[in-house]
Amino acid sequence: MAKKNKFSWKKQTAIYIGRFQPFHKGHETLFLKALKKDGQVAILVMDSFGINKKNPFKFSYVKKKINQTLEKYKGRYIIIKVPVISRVVYGRKVGYKIEKIKTTQLVENISATKIRKNLLK
Repeated sequence: MAKKNKFSWKKQTAIYIGRFQPFHKGHETLFLKALKKDGQVAILVMDSFGINKKNPFKFSYVKKKINQTLEKYKGRYIIIKVPVISRVVYGRKVGYKIEKIKTTQLVENISATKIRKNLLK
């Protein structure tokens, strides 16, 4: 019998912060790279709905779309609603890395702004 994945609060975990307005292939690519490095990911979704026209989707919609896209990774991630983050700060050496994940130019060129324009037509 296959072991069912279950998110563990005690395991090393990558944090992935974003608005995800909407969650797209570029976001999924970054998620998969983070998952490969740490085995599980905490996806922090900023509750940015209604701040401006760039944020047309409510947290519940964003969460639903992320779950639909990442269905086969269920148990290896959690989604947490957070306020609009303006800065990530830390003091002395704290035991974790802050890292930019490199992707292809194709992924870098994916634009949520363009996707939103098409979705809202």
